[in-house]
Amino acid sequence: MRSFADLKTADFTGLEAVIHLAGEPVFGLWTAAKKDAIRRSRVNATCDLVNRLREMVPPPRVFVSASGMAYYGDAGDAELTEASPSGTGFLAEVSLAWEAAAAEASDFARVVSLRTPMVLGADGGPAVILRRVFSLGLGGRLGTGKQWTPWIHVGDLARLFLFACENDHLTGPVNATAPVPATNLEFTAAIAGAVHRPALFPVPAFALKLLPGGISEIFLQSQRAHPAAATAAGFTWLHPDLRTTAREVFADEN
Repeated sequence: MRSFADLKTADFTGLEAVIHLAGEPVFGLWTAAKKDAIRRSRVNATCDLVNRLREMVPPPRVFVSASGMAYYGDAGDAELTEASPSGTGFLAEVSLAWEAAAAEASDFARVVSLRTPMVLGADGGPAVILRRVFSLGLGGRLGTGKQWTPWIHVGDLARLFLFACENDHLTGPVNATAPVPATNLEFTAAIAGAVHRPALFPVPAFALKLLPGGISEIFLQSQRAHPAAATAAGFTWLHPDLRTTAREVFADEN
């Protein structure tokens, strides 16, 4: 589906499951207009989609929606499972409202919200920029580097979305993260090692906090998340190790 303007004419006939991934990219200058687009593309658009699906006869049995690991806000060193409370901050508030909008589909479908962290894949996403920065020897930790930085390989994320569709016992929020959490310092070292360059240029927290709109929360918030629900449901990761994943994603031949 190209846009939510197509909802009224989109044909969902025969669909048993719907995977909803739409959302304005969070990276970019956080102006008031940008933040409004981030919220509306997640919360309002999800409401519109759910209402449209409710009109189908029969409606889909499963509705799997993306959500954000930022749901937990800045949680420090606390170990986060799906039962942990939501945090504060712009993206935490958006994620909470996003999941509430998706949950409105529970009157006709099994609803799963995958709380997604940084997604690593060689051909797109943040890896493209990170590879360029670190290959030039300009990489470094963000802030103290002690903040926990959840991540997942794009292949495992795709498999987890399909797993959520097919596993009738999985419902509600799911931490879509690799099983071994890493700090930003460990994450930085893994990328630097993969591209065979030192990481000598840390970015201090005060400099990040000068960025407009509060976007520094993307870089400085700490979420030590564990995929408790997915693990309990029997999901297995093909890419559980950060250093191995970094060599695959960030290697020069990519």
